[in-house]
Amino acid sequence: MRVDILTLFPEMLSGPFSSSILKRAQERGLLEINLVNIRDFSTNKHHTVDDAPYGGGAGMVMGPEPLFGAVEYVSRELGFMPGVVLMSPQGRPFSQALAANLSREKNLIIICGHYEGIDERVRDTLVTDEVSIGDYVLTGGELPAAVLVDAVARLIPGVLGEAASAEEESFTTGLLEYPHYTRPREYRGLEVPEVLLSGHHEEIRKWRRRQSLLRTLERRPELLHQAELSREDKKILGEIRDLLTGLNLS
Repeated sequence: MRVDILTLFPEMLSGPFSSSILKRAQERGLLEINLVNIRDFSTNKHHTVDDAPYGGGAGMVMGPEPLFGAVEYVSRELGFMPGVVLMSPQGRPFSQALAANLSREKNLIIICGHYEGIDERVRDTLVTDEVSIGDYVLTGGELPAAVLVDAVARLIPGVLGEAASAEEESFTTGLLEYPHYTRPREYRGLEVPEVLLSGHHEEIRKWRRRQSLLRTLERRPELLHQAELSREDKKILGEIRDLLTGLNLS
């Protein structure tokens, strides 16, 4: 996958992509990340990219010329126009399902907005998807872009060492992930659950599923309304709810 990130501050993004899993993915040719400086496509001698909004109001707006220029530059390099994602608090919420969909693309352009926003003609003409990482406002789209790339890249086949690592993570199945333990077996009086040491794979599977359901019920109960639950899951949830009700009554 090739990702071109259009930004006013490329230096903000050089660090997150030059270490750990994303670095190895690039070295193995599974991922290519290009940082494109929007200022390089400014059409005035001062290389400014923003101006006051028509109609008045606070703040400045990113103008259309440098953004059109940057997108068209990348599309000429590719020989076609790929999907263009705008990071924006107005976009649809980012999710694991959306990350999975984007991971199937061969090319993406990501626009990092700044100031009070971008000229609406960019949205109307170039942007194919608008994505938000949460209901809050940041100083720009760089950090959200890094979040999106990280979540998407790790779903590209071969990026993670084991496919099961991605398949069992929180939100992949619609539930939060079960607890994990490693050596030592006992630490400061805290012991690993006995079932994980039993070697009984079916019992371990049941314990993990129960813990996943319990953790989701306690921390993110709204996820249960959208999760695909088996008959066994519903039975376990019923048992958990009965137990919690009994504890509350006592």
